[in-house]
Amino acid sequence: MDSNIQNRAIALAALFQCVEGVTQIANKGAVDQALLQTCINSILKEDVDSAEELYGSLANLKNGFQSMLHQLGTGQLSPDGKPKDMEATRYSLGLLHLENKLNKNSEVFSRLIDGIKETQEKLEFFDAGHDNIIARLAELYANTISTMSPKIIVKGDQSYLSKPENAAKIRTLLLAGIRAALLWRQAGGNRWKLLLERGKLQRQADDFLQEI
Repeated sequence: MDSNIQNRAIALAALFQCVEGVTQIANKGAVDQALLQTCINSILKEDVDSAEELYGSLANLKNGFQSMLHQLGTGQLSPDGKPKDMEATRYSLGLLHLENKLNKNSEVFSRLIDGIKETQEKLEFFDAGHDNIIARLAELYANTISTMSPKIIVKGDQSYLSKPENAAKIRTLLLAGIRAALLWRQAGGNRWKLLLERGKLQRQADDFLQEI
């Protein structure tokens, strides 16, 4: 994976898109299906040559680029006057931190990779968006990422969060967020880059949105 601003912007947008899916479920009880499908595909794809290919196209990350611009902007309001979602920022930073810990924990990382390979084998029988695939990915997240600390505690409407199918989708989206965080690191991203390249990342995200 080339270390450049384009790949870092794609990775960060993917991370924010996964988090956007989590907040949609937590606060509305439903998630945009195209968003969810893009995130699931990113976990199960293999042998891709670029960050863009991992997500199918830049258009598939439109939601993520928009969310990224919203969250990275200075001040408490976005350009269109909406308040920032501080929970989304917390989830995003939490996923970046957990991926960093995962990278140093070979045992958990190995179990995660083995679990993804097993899930890929099930694609012979189920579509990537099938409930069985989502349930398997959610279980995998619970048995690997959730064993590390600090855990990501999702806040929202308990009537939505308590539904098993919603909990499974949230864990799957968080796992996709870990995949995006891994891509961010592979593209040269780190905590300092997130701080020092904020303006460049915003401009690159805006450029990508103009192409979509």
